[in-house]
Amino acid sequence: MTETGIQISISDLDKLLGHADGNAALLYLHIRRAGSFSLSRAARELKCTEMELLAAAATLRSLGLMAQDESRAETPETPEYTAADIAARAKTDAAFEAVVREAERALGHVLSSNDLRLLFGIYDYWGLQPDVIMELLHHCVEQYQLQHGAGRKPTMRYVETEAQFWVRNEINTLDAADEYITREKRRQEDVYRVQETLQIRSRNLTASERNYIESWLALGFGPDALAIAYDRTMISTGRLTWKYMDKIIHSWDEKHLHTPEEIEVGDARRTDRRTAPPQEPPQTDGDKLDVMRRMYARMKEKNHDD
Repeated sequence: MTETGIQISISDLDKLLGHADGNAALLYLHIRRAGSFSLSRAARELKCTEMELLAAAATLRSLGLMAQDESRAETPETPEYTAADIAARAKTDAAFEAVVREAERALGHVLSSNDLRLLFGIYDYWGLQPDVIMELLHHCVEQYQLQHGAGRKPTMRYVETEAQFWVRNEINTLDAADEYITREKRRQEDVYRVQETLQIRSRNLTASERNYIESWLALGFGPDALAIAYDRTMISTGRLTWKYMDKIIHSWDEKHLHTPEEIEVGDARRTDRRTAPPQEPPQTDGDKLDVMRRMYARMKEKNHDD
């Protein structure tokens, strides 16, 4: 990096543009700017979930744009269990056998040897209990279908990534899992309400669009407040301009204006035409001539009376 910017080779740009993964591109620029990869810092600054960034990191590694061991400190790899290890454990562990059956039912296919290795890692290495893993599996399926369409099923790598997030955030009991899933459903409902406000009805949100909305919700803005920002964006630009709307919302956040009531009262840029005194329309030449005629007529009447 130089004092004036970050130098990126054309070949690296071609890889990023060719893969068309917005989160991967953002993470690449973040790492180049920061000089290192911190999952928690990247999630905070890029306003992405840790799960999204772990997937983005995997994309960068596959493109050769991130060292294979660059994120290992925060994201340990599942041990390389052998098929014999897993088979031997399955014969004596009825709980794991039940987890396998539930995973195959949730994902809709017989698990491959690599799928079994990842699932066994969640159970044995990451230490999630069987009932928690079953909750995890169904949550992953629901989330994946919300993002990619009905009928689509996540990979076991996707499930493992979410499992790592649960472990890091101590979502390791059934009560904690239920609380987290309930909270996520409420957040998703808010996302849908905002999506409806933004008139996006015939398609799913893109990853970047979802990141914008989720970052606004994370700042404390509800769908009703975001509806005001959308209305002002449409009035000013004539269309949904995400960056313009984002600037409006961040300006409100800097002023600590988050509810519709706070915005209506505290936004200094707002001009309330309803309370402004009515303005007299400009006079035309004909209006001025009429005024002069009336004045002349009154003067004649006065002189006649005198």
